[in-house]
This record gives sequence, C-alpha cells and structure tokens, in this order.
Amino acid sequence: MSLPGNLLLFLSLGVLLLAGCESSPGRPAPGSAPIPPDEIADFDYLFAENCSGCHGAEGRGGAALPLNNPVYLAIADDSVLQRVAAKGIRGTSMAAFAQSAGGRLTDHQVDIIVKGIRSRWAKPGALGGAIPPPYSSTAPGDAARGAEVYNTYCASCHGAGGRGGPKGSSIVDGTFLALLTDQELRTMVIVGRPDLGAPDWRNNVPGRPMAPQEISDVVAWMAAQRAQFPGQPYPAAANPAGGTR
Repeated sequence: MSLPGNLLLFLSLGVLLLAGCESSPGRPAPGSAPIPPDEIADFDYLFAENCSGCHGAEGRGGAALPLNNPVYLAIADDSVLQRVAAKGIRGTSMAAFAQSAGGRLTDHQVDIIVKGIRSRWAKPGALGGAIPPPYSSTAPGDAARGAEVYNTYCASCHGAGGRGGPKGSSIVDGTFLALLTDQELRTMVIVGRPDLGAPDWRNNVPGRPMAPQEISDVVAWMAAQRAQFPGQPYPAAANPAGGTR
C-alpha cells in the first residue's frame, strides 16, 4: 500500500529534523554526561584528589610519608591501609575518608585506593630476605634504654638529644611530636623516609639492623619528649601594655 504524497513528505521532514537534533550545537556528545562522585572508580583520579596533597604525586611523599615505599608496603598489610584510609588517625592530620566515618568516599572507592597502592608500588623481595620488625608492638618500650638506642642509631643524623644535626631535623620538636602518634613514629623508624634520605631500620648503622625491642625503646624515648599540652604560650613580655590575652 503506497503512502499519500503529503504524508510521505511529512515523515521525510521528521527524519531530517531528528537527524539535525543529533548534531545540533550544544547537544552533549554520547558518553559525556558527568559521572556521579560516588561512582568514580579510577585509581589515578581518586588518589590525586584524596591522597596526593599529603603523600605527594605518585605517592612519592610530602607532608606525610611516601606510600610508594616498598618497605612500608612490606610491613603494612591491606588491613592497615584500609583502616587508615577509611577511619583516619585520630588526633593527627590523617583524616577519615570513608563515608561511614564522615568522609566522602564509598567503601568501594577506599578499596580501589588500597588495591591501587598495592598493585602500583609494592615490590616482591623489597626486604631482600630480611625479617622486618612487626608493624606494631604490644610490648611497651623503655624510654631509658631508648636514649642509648638513640645515641647508637640516630644521633649521627639528628644530633645530640634529637635536637637536630647536619643530616636531620629535630625529632623532639613539640610540634613534630604532637602531630604523630606512637605508631606513626614506629613506622617511620622502621621504614625510614627515603624521600628525605632517612634510612630504614637496617641501614642506620651498617651491618647492624635495629632489633624489634630497640625500635620499641627508641619510640618510647621520643614519646617521652612529647609535651602534655602542645603549643608554646606567649611570654608575658610580649603582651602589650593594656592588652588582653
């Protein structure tokens, strides 16, 4: 059955108009709709937006320790990375990122970050067969013994009493100690700060790696230097006459 000429013309014009709409200026291209924040699943984007501000581009370190350090990834398992990324570290600059803890990332996105860190930067054999000290310790350290441990392993860089030396900054500075938990201090002693030239637990004294108890002791010594109430009050002389504080 043939269509009337006017109806055929109408249908032809409709097809042309629809084709024109597909290519009209301002029409979004296929696949260009923005992805809802909760659905972003790209590791590079998630790491850059949430982690690199402190841990540096590509995890190379900055205000916080490098996450691309294979020694760190050899002692910190996925449960550690997951817990810290999701819940943060209370009392420090490490914020919680999981929505369940007040952050903005879903549990799936936290998992993407953890798996991406592991797959990108962990290296089998990074410890060269050495048995690392445990990531955390339930046994308390001894601050008095820690002072001797410090003199043996640390003073050559960080100076007498930890107040800074030619190769390292002060590790008894009140602000520094106020920003780090004892576990963070322990982690730093074990894995070092390769981005700052600080060696790991094996290389402070050539051929003499630190024993697990020595690490606990030196951490106890550093923690003993932490002020109960961090912050330096203004001296009375700095208060102008008639001023209020």
